[in-house]
Amino acid sequence: MSRVPYITREDLPEEKRTVYDQISSHRGNVARPFQALLNSPDLAGKVAAVGEHLRFQLSTLTDEIREIVTLTTAREMDSQYEWSRHVPWAQAAGVREEVVNAIRDGTSLRRLLPKEAVFVQFTQELLRDRKVRDTTYSAVEHLLGMQGTVDLVVIIGYYALLGYTMAALEVELEPEFPPLLPQ
Repeated sequence: MSRVPYITREDLPEEKRTVYDQISSHRGNVARPFQALLNSPDLAGKVAAVGEHLRFQLSTLTDEIREIVTLTTAREMDSQYEWSRHVPWAQAAGVREEVVNAIRDGTSLRRLLPKEAVFVQFTQELLRDRKVRDTTYSAVEHLLGMQGTVDLVVIIGYYALLGYTMAALEVELEPEFPPLLPQ
């Protein structure tokens, strides 16, 4: 059970309902992580704005790359919520089942295409070691350029922020979504 209430539009003071509406307008709904964050409405709006930019407006990364690093971040943080919600989006973005399985199971990246494995490795190094090896960084920068690499780092940080938030607040999956990450 969540440690904080899941805030609905009606729970908010009239002057804060625009935050709820803004979150809903880009996503089609307000999912539980943002319902929890709405206990601090202004902060929820700013976090949502960063997420909207990264998910819907960023042009330096393909959807496939974004979903590979999102799944890797979710797995590194054991975030059932992010993993379960993003697997279908990753599949829709063209992430191969082999990649999803390797991230989920922690198996060798050698069986993946180099252009897939490097993004998993970059994310794992950053989250596990709190740094990225020069060779890994150079490989990603070669593929994405400087701006794309910075964008990639921010995506990892954004999903880590959500992961920590959901872990601390004990945000649960909505009942209509089955858990897809083995615990």
